[in-house]
Order: sequence, then C-alpha cells, then structure tokens
Amino acid sequence: MVTRERRFDPGLLGLGDGLGLVAGVVLAVSSFTGWYTGEGEGVTISVLGWNTGVLGKLILFVGLAVVLVLLLRELGIEPPAALPQSLLTVALGALATIFVLVRVISVPDDFFFAHRGVGLWISLAAAIAVIVAGLLQASEEM
Repeated sequence: MVTRERRFDPGLLGLGDGLGLVAGVVLAVSSFTGWYTGEGEGVTISVLGWNTGVLGKLILFVGLAVVLVLLLRELGIEPPAALPQSLLTVALGALATIFVLVRVISVPDDFFFAHRGVGLWISLAAAIAVIVAGLLQASEEM
C-alpha cells in the first residue's frame, strides 16, 4: 500500500473526484431505470436495465466499483503506483460505456416491441461522465 501526498485536505474532494462520485452513483442507480419502453394494449410497459440481462447488472456493479475506488482513496488507501486511480476510473468508465452502447445498438429479442427509454441515455451519459472524471483526476495528479 502506497500513500501519496494529496494536494487537497482529506475532507475535500477535487473536481474529478466529485464528478466521479456523482457519476458512479448515477451509473449504479441507472440500472434500475427504464431502458426500454413500449406501448401495449392500453398500457405502457417499461423494462428496467436490471431486467435486460447480464449487461444491465454489470452496469450496477461498475458504478459501485467507481464509488468504492473513490471512497478507498478518501480513506487513505491508494492503488499501487503502477495503476493510478485516474487510470482505474477511466478504465471503469470505458467498460461501462461499452456495456451501455451494446444495449443502445442491440435491443434484446425479448423486448422487440419496445424502443429505447430515457434511462438508457442516462446510463450512457453517466458512463461518459466517469471517463471525464478519470481524465480530470489525471490532470489533478500532475
């Protein structure tokens, strides 16, 4: 475990850390929003991201991983020097972006009646925000 001197007081979050925390929470919660919606006979059906298969569940866990990485940093536990936190955050954001883009491009066959809902776009925006947060963290580390 390597500890580094931080530029900020332990209780204060930098811009990258704050954005990463918010984006990670939004990404995790977005797994429980309506990714697909469709009209039935007099009803509107919404399919949660959690119900779209493994990718919907992985979005929850990637969002929680982003939050966990930031919380560990605030507790003073740093990743090894070969794997900076900013790189870890960017990698998690890229992974989440790929997962969400798969669901944007390919609607599961079970939901052939539905079109893309607002929750899917929220997930995509949160995944991209995680990447931006990692890039901001990298600029703060220099």
